[in-house]
Amino acid sequence: MTASLASPVPDPRPDPLSNPPPAATSLDIARRLDRLPWSRWHWRVVLALGVAWVLDGLEVTLVGSVGAVLERPDTLALSAVQVGASGSLYLGGAIVGALVFGRMSDRLGRKRLFLATLAVYAVATLATAFSPNFAFFALCRFITGLGIGGEYAAINSAIDELVPARVRGRVNLAINGSFWIGAALGAASSLLLLHPAVFGPVQGWRVGFAMGALLAVGMVLVRRHVPESPRWLLRHGRVDEARAILDAIEAEVAAERGPLPEVPPTTAREHRRAVPTMREVLHVLLRSYRARSAVALALMLAQAFFYNAIFFSYALVLTRFYGVEDHRVALYIFPFALGNVLGPLLLGPLFDRVGRRRMIALTYGLAGVGLAATGVAFVADVLDARSQALCWSVVFFFASAAASSAYLTVSEVFPLEMRAMAIAIFYAVGTGAGGFVAPLLFGWLVESAQRVNVAAGYGLGAVLVIVAGLLALRFGVDAECRPLEDIAPSMDSLDGRG
Repeated sequence: MTASLASPVPDPRPDPLSNPPPAATSLDIARRLDRLPWSRWHWRVVLALGVAWVLDGLEVTLVGSVGAVLERPDTLALSAVQVGASGSLYLGGAIVGALVFGRMSDRLGRKRLFLATLAVYAVATLATAFSPNFAFFALCRFITGLGIGGEYAAINSAIDELVPARVRGRVNLAINGSFWIGAALGAASSLLLLHPAVFGPVQGWRVGFAMGALLAVGMVLVRRHVPESPRWLLRHGRVDEARAILDAIEAEVAAERGPLPEVPPTTAREHRRAVPTMREVLHVLLRSYRARSAVALALMLAQAFFYNAIFFSYALVLTRFYGVEDHRVALYIFPFALGNVLGPLLLGPLFDRVGRRRMIALTYGLAGVGLAATGVAFVADVLDARSQALCWSVVFFFASAAASSAYLTVSEVFPLEMRAMAIAIFYAVGTGAGGFVAPLLFGWLVESAQRVNVAAGYGLGAVLVIVAGLLALRFGVDAECRPLEDIAPSMDSLDGRG
């Protein structure tokens, strides 16, 4: 991604810093942001905001890795049901957080919310480290989920509104794929911290949660220097603030990269409007952009089921069918995480070059075919634990890019006034359905101890992602390299479009 992001820009014309656009409209702002060459400022924004997915991966994997430890009488003495319930509460908190903080992000601004949600996460996960019993632990997991869910809505909105259109696809995919960096960190930290020679099971799990909180606190300090979205400011009538922030961004980029390209001309004018009501949001989703909503829902549901089906039954399959010892399961996370990280990084640029619809269909289709083939090999009993993990790694090389493209799709095909809320709604529906149904279904399939039953579940996941990919190919939006305002104009200009 580095080479592509840092590629030379067209020969610069006179420096626009000395000749700013005569009027501030959303399209002026968009073109000024989109023509900026990639710079250290963009890297700072991506690293500061993209940590949300790393933290989620860390949390999910850490809890999964220490679940057995929390059942010990010298820790929290949880039952298996309580361990599972804490995971459901975390997921429920994420859904509620996405909806609540997503609405607030559209109303109060991106920056306020991406600072607030990270602070909520930091406090809650630190408190988790001091849990004396299940009730306190469960409450902390729910509040941690609130922060993470709010992160998704605020972060994806802010990143899309600050990153140039020509690289928005690859940047968004790379950030969403960083979940698996967090997953690898969670697996590694659990192996290290729970080792008797380090902290051991009794204190190691507490240290793990505390480390996550320290990482979040560090990111809060970095995020303070990320500006509010000029697009959001302008839409809310704060023209002078939007101009001042954009002038400062341009000055910093120009100091590093030299004179900037001239701003492409625009004659369009758009009016400011208040934050839309929920009735207006639903009207856009169900009437004005019903085809886009159907595609977004299909992509989010399919990827949520696909991921949760495999990831939450990962340890069960390895231990029940391949005899892997419980304390060694974390080792098999690393190849799985590697495939998930490399997929968005290597395939991400193609989403900007080849196009959204083609690449979404291709990655969803290959992920589905790969999982179906893995299911056939699983039934034939021709795999061992290592080759099974390797097959999953290859499948999720494509599935990770596909899942990341679902979040990208939702974040760029709806109007700015409701962007965070749209992300929150589709995240909540997709995660709620896939997050609850898939683990329960596959837990029952694995419990049956019949390979053919588990493979049937893999087949269902494969069909879902293939169908979603075909829907995207037919009804998706060619959003590559286009300003967000061109993809989804202001809600004032919508008139029954689908």
